Formats: sequence, structure tokens, C-alpha cells
Amino acid sequence: MHLILKLRICYRSDNSYQENGNIMDINVDGSCLCGQVKSTVQGPFKRFYQCYCDRCQKKSGSAFASLIFTSFDKITWHSGQELVKRYDLPHAERFSNCFCNNCGSQVPYVSRDGNFLIIPGGYLDGDPQIKPSANIFWDEKPCWFEEGQQATTHSTYPEA
Repeated sequence: MHLILKLRICYRSDNSYQENGNIMDINVDGSCLCGQVKSTVQGPFKRFYQCYCDRCQKKSGSAFASLIFTSFDKITWHSGQELVKRYDLPHAERFSNCFCNNCGSQVPYVSRDGNFLIIPGGYLDGDPQIKPSANIFWDEKPCWFEEGQQATTHSTYPEA
């Protein structure tokens, strides 16, 4: 005899999900490139921005930074917290950068005002069940960004 169990799972806009009618929070593991900094962050997440400001371009080395926001206390560190280095830009009201001192990967950090945990999207090892809702500081995007979106795509390195 086979027993079939059906679970009804519905994801909600506040990033919690319903399982058989009960609202559940989600947990997503994250890690840096070298794997020494590891944590679990807990949703529901409040917002997800792609920031094109020139500061985020510098810190990410890319056209934008993907930043997920949640409550400041929604993280459990598993390892490597002592490797996290923080840089607060002196003349900026909000800008900070936290990274693994070993590999340089961006890692989660609490905002300067203490209100939010800011999670770099690429730090997460799983699906946060939230999608970017805004492209912010769009006027500061790099001059090559839009042409780059039209470039050919490849699954791996293109052949020489």
C-alpha cells in the first residue's frame, strides 16, 4: 500500500509561504566564495533592490549591487564571523561594505542606522523567494550597461 501525502504550498508577496494553510517563514543559507563565512537568514524579506549607484558599482565591481533587506535580527552565523571586515564610507550617511577578509566576497551586514540586515543577493546559496522590485539610482548606471544587455549570451566562456 502506498501512502500519498499532498502538501499545498503557496508563496506570498511578503516572502512567507503557506503550507496547508499555515504561514511559514523561510530560511536561506548563505556563504562566501571560500566557504569560511556561513550563515542562515530568515524571511520574510522586506525588499530587494538592484542599486546602480557609483558606490555600489565600486564595491561590487559590476554594474549594480543586488541587495535584499530584512529585519536586523534575522541572521544566524554558523562560522567565520570573525573574518567579516566592515568599511563605512566616512562622508556617506548610509553606505557600508562588509566582506570576508579571506576571499573578499560581500557578506550580510546591519545597516548603519541599525534598522535592517542587508544581504548581498549573490551571498545566498538558495532561492530567497523574492525578486528584485526596483532598480535604484538608475541614472548612475555605467555607460556600457545597456549595450551589454544586447550582447550575445553563452552558457560558458565563449570560444576564442
